[in-house]
Amino acid sequence: MTAFFGGQIINPSSEFVSMYKYDERIDSLPLDEENRFAKHYDSIHFGLFKMEHLPEKQMVIIEPGDSIWSRANMSDFNASLVFSGSGSGKNNFLIDTYRNISQEVGYLSSKYVLDASAFRQIIDSLQIEKKDAWANFSEQSQLTPLAQKITQAAYVYPYANRRERYALIRGKTATNKDSTFFNFRKFLNYGERDLVYFEPYIAYMMSYLSQEALEEGQLFVQEKNRTEFNIKRIQLIDDRISNPVLRSVLARTVAYEELLNFRNHAYHENFLQFFINVNTSPNYLNEILSLHASLIQMEPGQQLPVVEIETNTGNIVASNEAFSGQRTVVYFWSQTQMNHFKRTQERVKTYQERFPNYRFVGVCIQPYNDLVRNYQSIMKIAPENQFALVNFERASSEWVITLLNKGIIIDENGRILDGFGNFSSSTFIETLMQNTP
Repeated sequence: MTAFFGGQIINPSSEFVSMYKYDERIDSLPLDEENRFAKHYDSIHFGLFKMEHLPEKQMVIIEPGDSIWSRANMSDFNASLVFSGSGSGKNNFLIDTYRNISQEVGYLSSKYVLDASAFRQIIDSLQIEKKDAWANFSEQSQLTPLAQKITQAAYVYPYANRRERYALIRGKTATNKDSTFFNFRKFLNYGERDLVYFEPYIAYMMSYLSQEALEEGQLFVQEKNRTEFNIKRIQLIDDRISNPVLRSVLARTVAYEELLNFRNHAYHENFLQFFINVNTSPNYLNEILSLHASLIQMEPGQQLPVVEIETNTGNIVASNEAFSGQRTVVYFWSQTQMNHFKRTQERVKTYQERFPNYRFVGVCIQPYNDLVRNYQSIMKIAPENQFALVNFERASSEWVITLLNKGIIIDENGRILDGFGNFSSSTFIETLMQNTP
């Protein structure tokens, strides 16, 4: 038996939709002239997928006999994504649960000042609401055991993560006053197989490992930036997680957090020895070692790696040619986050007034389209200082683009002065001053 999955992307930000299984991309589905895509899957691939249209993504369950049609508007992906057809119910439940829990973030953040017992009661109340909604949905739907597990995990592990995050922020002293605070752990599985690639589960496991790695008197906000702390988390994975796939997924996640903490670069070689001892995935090993090599390429004094970029007029040029001749700051933005782009332009004006000898270049992570060109024209944004990435995957690897707030500073010859600036931070002015002759 086969299954069908397809959809339509309104205001697309790239020319295809990628489908991932077991953290590996199995398809790049091109959009047709109506921005639609489609694919039939067989029994080899049934289960939990990740649908990605850069820079957005969503977990999707595809099972035998499903015929699922998706629709999303990239101007507001999470709010607009909807599924229809046979098998759509479980996926609509996933996205609805995500939206509902996301809307509670601000409310719960204000409750961290409460004592552990009061915070636990709030989480209990919210979780009961989601449990009742899931029970009602499950009763009315003919869910497979796998679909039941994933849809239930969609609310169980985010709330478990909230409890662990409270403990991390408040410290062990706060939770020690409530002897029942961690009772929820008794109902969780720390060796899951079906949820190994389910992001809420991995997010919870990372918080759990962080909590277990802390010693009495230590503060997470300080320890999380230390290589020793990440090595300890790797050692906990080695000691407590027997499932080799889960071990590798968790070790990879810790490795990303460690390597992307650029201040620890001098200690990364030592950390990698512990990572290699726990990880069993050749793909993850290559990925982490490649990231480590890219980080070295982005150190001060190195030549900024050359990638292809697109001009406002649609011409493809090499980045070293486009950025040569003047000290330059490269900042990034996305067509799907225009509010971020507006705020970035305000910062550009501020920086330009204070540092007139610098050229400030905006790089969109998606290829250009007419809507963006028209917007930049209306806003009178200098087109000669605006570009777009031709291949985000390659460029993000070469330049280590993990956040839109990244700012790269290069000299007139294309040599890196700072490869990991935070363009949106109040400290970026200090960074510019330090690199101004």
